[in-house]
Amino acid sequence: MSRGVIVDLDGTVYHGDSLLPGAGAALDSLRASGARLLFFSNNPTHDGGAYVERLREMGLGVDPGEACSAADVTVEYLQADHAGDAVFFIGDDGIADILSTNGVTLTDDPGAADVLLASWEPEFHYSDMVDALWAYDDDTTFLGTDPDRTFPSENGAVAPGSGAIINAVAGVIEAEPDRILGKPSPEATRIALDRLDVPPTECLVVGDRLSTDIAMGERAGMETVLVLTGITDRADLVGSQIQPDHVIDSLADLDTVLDES
Repeated sequence: MSRGVIVDLDGTVYHGDSLLPGAGAALDSLRASGARLLFFSNNPTHDGGAYVERLREMGLGVDPGEACSAADVTVEYLQADHAGDAVFFIGDDGIADILSTNGVTLTDDPGAADVLLASWEPEFHYSDMVDALWAYDDDTTFLGTDPDRTFPSENGAVAPGSGAIINAVAGVIEAEPDRILGKPSPEATRIALDRLDVPPTECLVVGDRLSTDIAMGERAGMETVLVLTGITDRADLVGSQIQPDHVIDSLADLDTVLDES
C-alpha cells in the first residue's frame, strides 16, 4: 500500500458544491489504511487552507495542511524566484488577493511589469489582451497558474479554465509561457511530495485528467489512478501517450485498487 496519496478535487471528489457518491467512504478507507493524504486542486481560485474548509463543509474530516492548489504553487514559485519583482496579473480578484496576501508584489501598470502572470478570469476582456501586449517584452517572464483549459462544474458540465486564458494571452503576445505552474509541473510535484514526506515510488495519485493528474504521477514514477467522473472518458484513453496504471468509474471504486496493492 502506498504511504502517500494525492487526490484531485474537481471531478474526483466533487462536482461544484456536491460531493460525489461514495467519495467520503473511499477517503475513509484511505485513512484506515494508514496513508497520508494530500488534496491537490489545479483550480487557483482558492489556496490550500480554503480547500480544507470547503471539504470540511462537505462533511469530510480534513486536517490543516492536507490540501493545496495551483495558487499555492504559484505563490511559492514567485516567492522563491521573483521576490520583489513587479507582477502584472491577468485573472480573478480572488486569486489576486491570495497573491498579495502572501507578499507577491502586484502592479496595475503593465509597463512596470517584470512578470506577466495569467490565470482564470470569468470576465476576461479585450482590454486584458491590450494590457498583456503592453506588459510583455523580451525581459518579461510570462507565467501561468495552471494548464487546465476546462474544468468540471456542477453536474459535470465543463467550463473554460485558466488554460483558455493563458492560451489567449500567449496568442496575443506571440510567446509561450516560461512556466505553467500547478499540476503536472515539477514545482507542483515537489510541493506535493514535500508535504506528504514520501518518495514518489510510495505515492499514489488519483485524478480525472490525463494531462495533469496522471501525467504528474507518470513523470515522477508514482502509481496512477484515473477516475471517470470528470474530464476524461474511456475514449480519451485510446491513442493517448499518457496511460494510467488503473482506471475506475469513480472514487467509490478505489477499494479495488487498494486490494491489488
